[in-house]
Amino acid sequence: MSAERDVAALSAAEAEAELARLAAEIAAHDRAYYEQDAPVVSDADYDALRRRNAAIEARFPDLVRPDSPSRRVGAPAAGGFAKRRHLAPMLSLDNVFEPAEFTKFCSSVRRFLGLGEAAPLAFVGEPKIDGLSISLTYEHGRLVAGATRGDGLEGEDVTANLRTLAAVPQRLHGDAPALIEIRGEVFMAKADFLALNAAQAAAGEKIFANPRNAAAGSLRQLDPAVTAARPLSLFAYAMGETSAAVAATHGAFLDRLRGWGFAVNPLSRPLAGEAEAVAFQQEMAGRRAGLAYDIDGVVYKIDDLALQRRLGFAGRAPRWATAWKFPAEQAESVIEAIRIQVGRTGALTPVAILAPVNVGGVLVRHATLHNEDEIARKDVRIGDTVVLQRAGDVIPQIVAVVADKRPAGTAAFAFPDHCPVCGSLALRPPGEVVRRCTGGLTCPAQAVERLIHFVSRAAFDIEGLGEKTIAEFHADGLIRGPADIFRLPAHEAAIAAREGWGEVSARNLSQAIAARRRIPLARLIYALGIRRVGEATARLLARHYGSFPAWRAAMLEARVIGSEAREALGSISGIGPAIAEELAEFFAEPRNLATLDELAGLLEIEDAPPAAAGNALAGQTVVFTGQLRAMTRQEAKARAEALGAKVTDSVSRKTDLVVLGEDAGSKARRAAELGVRTISEAEWQALAEP
Repeated sequence: MSAERDVAALSAAEAEAELARLAAEIAAHDRAYYEQDAPVVSDADYDALRRRNAAIEARFPDLVRPDSPSRRVGAPAAGGFAKRRHLAPMLSLDNVFEPAEFTKFCSSVRRFLGLGEAAPLAFVGEPKIDGLSISLTYEHGRLVAGATRGDGLEGEDVTANLRTLAAVPQRLHGDAPALIEIRGEVFMAKADFLALNAAQAAAGEKIFANPRNAAAGSLRQLDPAVTAARPLSLFAYAMGETSAAVAATHGAFLDRLRGWGFAVNPLSRPLAGEAEAVAFQQEMAGRRAGLAYDIDGVVYKIDDLALQRRLGFAGRAPRWATAWKFPAEQAESVIEAIRIQVGRTGALTPVAILAPVNVGGVLVRHATLHNEDEIARKDVRIGDTVVLQRAGDVIPQIVAVVADKRPAGTAAFAFPDHCPVCGSLALRPPGEVVRRCTGGLTCPAQAVERLIHFVSRAAFDIEGLGEKTIAEFHADGLIRGPADIFRLPAHEAAIAAREGWGEVSARNLSQAIAARRRIPLARLIYALGIRRVGEATARLLARHYGSFPAWRAAMLEARVIGSEAREALGSISGIGPAIAEELAEFFAEPRNLATLDELAGLLEIEDAPPAAAGNALAGQTVVFTGQLRAMTRQEAKARAEALGAKVTDSVSRKTDLVVLGEDAGSKARRAAELGVRTISEAEWQALAEP
């Protein structure tokens, strides 16, 4: 666990600041891990950050951010490969670390399903391979495509490389659905990893930090022949989209995988209940070191596939599965420097620069120090020897200072009260843990970070505009604001004359910019960098309002507290008053409006795709009220959203349907006043039938 201030002691303002810091920090580590195959922290520390985020969210549910790590998976697909959209989302897993947390997971499953606390749950336990997740698409039994996880919705098309793996069947044996996505993990055995690194060293080539990086780097080769020469293996363990049911239980599905010609981890095992899962976890922890491949925990899945479908997903993870991670690994290193980074919101974040050290197979050079209180509480100083921890095997955190190894004459670290970039005063609002630069748009660091966010892969994703290029163009006056990016082609000749460029690279940049003049509404909203509005919330807003003109008009109306537009915005399931306030504040700033309108004149902004057709709920705005008997309110909302409905918490003239449970009160009366259609729970069930 992180040695930061106890979550129970945080004020709401402190919790909000912590969640903002954690979202940014975890996103940066996701990019390093998923896009670059080069994690800068241990799995243990990474998981510790996620656990702290989850603990704060549990205590302050109203402060859950749209860009929360709990709603996000992986990172967008990297450059170099064509992108491929998964037919069904390829999401990640939530983690637990001890028996009490696993029990809590089981309780949450029972609550969602409306089961009693003593209701039995059957699982399948699968060792969690530390490799690269991939999805294989088969049509009529033939492999037609393969992709990495990417951001869970879209990954890299690595079909040609996957075809070189002997472990990937080119055709499925026996009967199979006309269409099916098979998910699995590409990995490299420990012995193969050591042999590969020895060969790399002998050839003067790159040495991989661990088997996971080696597997990912090998699969992402632009030349499939290189992948073919690497010793890669595959265990299959899940399915995505399928045109026909293949089994009633996950255990039976694993048997189908074996019959189709896939390797399935032979240690996977059906488990009759929680006690067997706990025993299996202990067994795998004892066998871990002797296995031929790396595992960092065990994945527990509800065995009944019908229950899996009912449970569905919450944000980035399924409700029907969890990864129980192994305990942390630790190592010691020396702090060589402490640097202050300035983010796009002005937050000053201290980062420890470490003497490189291998922690559980990952070479660690940096560790976050979170904030000035954390530095003071641990009394971290430059020159100190510190204990680093890998909690669950990706992000490093400093657990403690080794006091008896402190060099003589070291001084306590003095946290700056001015921005190290622009020199503006850096203030710490009362009740908050984060100190922020007051320079705003005049601070180059904030301006550059906002521009970097604007062109990031989940936003405009402009090839050739990396962090270094953005910083250089900003310093030279070529880019001051987002709209200037789309004026860069007019300066193509000047860019071609810059050091390190040339006519071809300048032309490629112009073409990349031109390709992004057409942008989906959700990506534009995310690119604006509005506080609390991450990818998930941007997609939610785009789907709810449909078009840029409709969204802009609604946000302008929502600036007025108490207005119908403001109440409607805050009542959208997944938005709430805190995000509504951030959106209203963004649209109340004239400079933001000017930037937005300038962009609108330069871009073609695509409307959000219409809700999935084929059922009566598609595109409908639905409100649930009263007590539901057949399913929990949580399950009902999740089901409605899965069917393309927009779920809100208040009834307005824009509401299409109100589902009345028992003892429906004011919302039922409001629906009657407005003439909004109401239905019973039984009628809702008929509409919501799969």
